[in-house]
Amino acid sequence: MPLHSRGLCICLTVLVGLLCLPSGCSSKPKTTAEGKPVSGTDEQIFLGDTIEKNYDPNVIMKRGEAFFDKEEYAEAIVEYQHFLELHRAHQLAVYAQFRMAESHLRMAKSIDRDPEPIQKAIAAFEKLRKEFPGSKYEGQALQRLEDCHDWLAKTHLFVGQFYYRRASYLAAAHRFDQIMKDYPDKQVAPEALYYLALTYQELGANDWAMEKLQLLAEKYPNSEFSGDGRRLLAKLEKKPSSSPPAVVAKADAPAPEIQSTTQLLAATAPSSSFNPVSASTNQSRPSAASLSLRQPFVSCRLGAWC
Repeated sequence: MPLHSRGLCICLTVLVGLLCLPSGCSSKPKTTAEGKPVSGTDEQIFLGDTIEKNYDPNVIMKRGEAFFDKEEYAEAIVEYQHFLELHRAHQLAVYAQFRMAESHLRMAKSIDRDPEPIQKAIAAFEKLRKEFPGSKYEGQALQRLEDCHDWLAKTHLFVGQFYYRRASYLAAAHRFDQIMKDYPDKQVAPEALYYLALTYQELGANDWAMEKLQLLAEKYPNSEFSGDGRRLLAKLEKKPSSSPPAVVAKADAPAPEIQSTTQLLAATAPSSSFNPVSASTNQSRPSAASLSLRQPFVSCRLGAWC
């Protein structure tokens, strides 16, 4: 080979090597900020912060889906909301709304925890039905709404039983009565009605207690609580009728009033593998004699939110 040709080849080889250095001609995979290897698709979604990526509907949706699959629901909600703010008329907008509602629902832990995720899920599913009527996700949204309201009904029952066990009968009656007003067809309704009668009995309002027990027998005759209700009704019918007391007796050492569900749930946070759903279903029926009169009251006036 002529000398000048060999020199040209050497120059070309050096030039190619220099071009490869800054452009990363390495076989080592790229990593995220956490040091984890990512695929080419993930790299396009998560690395960099360009205007195109912030506005591109496909990229935003892929980011939301990636977070959802990783069960990072708070981050997924941000992406789905971002998609809806920019692309409300997009064909995937209804899907983004459904996934956002589903993310809120999956952030809920248990009935003894803050119900805010369930309330946000209800609002999101209702918004889907309102803004995207007749969509293919409407049936699933309706089923999720039923699940959410079941959850809230169980939460009210759990809170009411918490108050009842502590002899805070007005607060307990408020929760049980709320179930009967808002969720009379839910599975927990017969139990709530039975506890409402027990609560009125403890308050000395036997007439009210008998009224609720009669309703229990008529409306939920096949309930597991109907038998206990009939026995309690027969017992109360043998006693002289009494009017509801005007004032509830005070305990020796009143407990501070609980102003919110969050405070209550913090006070009852389980220390181990406590299952409030099974506890509310399988616990034995309490009687007046089984309650300790030394338990502190949680003050709550009739008609107030507790």
